[in-house]
Amino acid sequence: MSKTNAKNESSREKSVAEEGPFGKYNPPIDVSFVRAVDDDMSTNILPKTPGETVENNRWLDSYSENLGINVTYDWTVKGGYADDTYKQKMNLTLSSGDLPDVIKVDATTLKQLAQSGEIEDLTEVWNEYASDFAKETYAGEGDSVLNSAKVDGKLMAIPEMDSSLESAQYIWIRKDWLDKLGLDAPTTMQELLKISEAFTTGDPDGNGEDDTYGLALTKDFYSGWGGSEGFFAGYHAYPNIWVEKDGKLQYGSVQPEVKTALSALADMYKKGEIDKEFGIKEGSIVAEMVASGKVGIDFGEQWNPMYPLISNYNNDENANWISYPLVSIDDEQAKVPLKFRTQLYYAVRKGFDYPEVPVKMANQFLETNWGEDSEFGYYYMPQEIDNVGVWKFSPVTPHQATKNLDVFNAIEEARKNGTQSELEGEAKVVNDNVEGFLAGDKVQWGWEKIYGIEGAFKKMQGYQENGLLLYDSFVGAPTETMVEKRATLEKMEKEVFIKIIMGEAPIDDFDKFVEDYYKLGGENITKEVNDWKDSL
Repeated sequence: MSKTNAKNESSREKSVAEEGPFGKYNPPIDVSFVRAVDDDMSTNILPKTPGETVENNRWLDSYSENLGINVTYDWTVKGGYADDTYKQKMNLTLSSGDLPDVIKVDATTLKQLAQSGEIEDLTEVWNEYASDFAKETYAGEGDSVLNSAKVDGKLMAIPEMDSSLESAQYIWIRKDWLDKLGLDAPTTMQELLKISEAFTTGDPDGNGEDDTYGLALTKDFYSGWGGSEGFFAGYHAYPNIWVEKDGKLQYGSVQPEVKTALSALADMYKKGEIDKEFGIKEGSIVAEMVASGKVGIDFGEQWNPMYPLISNYNNDENANWISYPLVSIDDEQAKVPLKFRTQLYYAVRKGFDYPEVPVKMANQFLETNWGEDSEFGYYYMPQEIDNVGVWKFSPVTPHQATKNLDVFNAIEEARKNGTQSELEGEAKVVNDNVEGFLAGDKVQWGWEKIYGIEGAFKKMQGYQENGLLLYDSFVGAPTETMVEKRATLEKMEKEVFIKIIMGEAPIDDFDKFVEDYYKLGGENITKEVNDWKDSL
């Protein structure tokens, strides 16, 4: 008898669970998982939680006590779920046929398992067992999160929901440089271009040397900091995501608006507003330029004050980085492109008697951290142990799409009402950090830049209220041609775009890139993406 069959046999004495999304199993059931143990867990969380281990901790106790679910691990590996170590161990597990009861996989592996008939269809399980709060949470990005786990129209896993809102970019600008040069904050792309030029030629650091740049860019090109997506958006160009156009899904990087934005970046590069070597520089090297006060504009996500901008502040307390909303080249407002962030999924091996387990665990994880009776301060980020993320002890960790924005909204409301002392959970933790900076704790600088009165999430409010959020339209598993060709196509895209910006290729090479993209697999990919859309 194979191990998989043995698992099936061992579960024949079925436990009976109470009804509902939080129904407890009696007698308790053992449920096997596998997991990665990242550096944060090894070097930060475990040292600050003596007596707890990956296999024995507050979250596993909670699942046992409240749901009658005893979590076990068939194996653990050091590193993250995207690391080769986890993927290699996972491949060995898949080839052996000895799957754990619940298996955490990426979209490609999920599709393979579904098509080979090795995992359960969870469509009805979700409908029956998901709590109202879980359903509300998973609908935070419309249908996209659940759709990402569908294969041939069936829900084949529970997504480990992550927030696409967090991929929104802002224009981070050194306000102290604006003030020194007598410039106002930008409201149009034309004004931003003038600011970039002034930051390059106007000696904003006052050292009498020509050694500053307007815009930070890295060789990664599409990046959470020093990225380009927010700049492209100012020209109504949305590379690196799929957009709906004329009723069909189209790849944003091959749309004509991209050519216009590339031309503008090439002009900035020619004027010396972008580092001449950006095309070969890692983000860490460009971060050193930021730290030393040589760059004044950064298109990046809300967390940029935590890295790398705080390094500039640590070296120069006058460095006042402020977030501004994306600007447009014309009267049409710039949309804010959002890359789909949910990347991992909880699948259930075929034949497991309790396929609803990951749904119930997701229910409890969400309710415990953000529900009406939240115990955030014990189960998510306890303040008494430096706010370490003990939530990682849980093998199931979906997050709300609007979690951080909700925190900002709660803090803002408390500021208006004078009720900050009544804040609870994550809002209290974050507000304490913001207030700490205002009281003189310079370590908390980043928190104020993100959650302060005019922090990044104040701009996110505006994005949302004005209907400017543009979600990635393709959220499915990589298509057959994507698996074969995407790496080559993405490499070609970055190489061509960077060469155009650096003046090593003419702007009309963009048109050749579009032709080559479709010839080398893009045409098939576009068809497959639209077939996926039609299957929903």
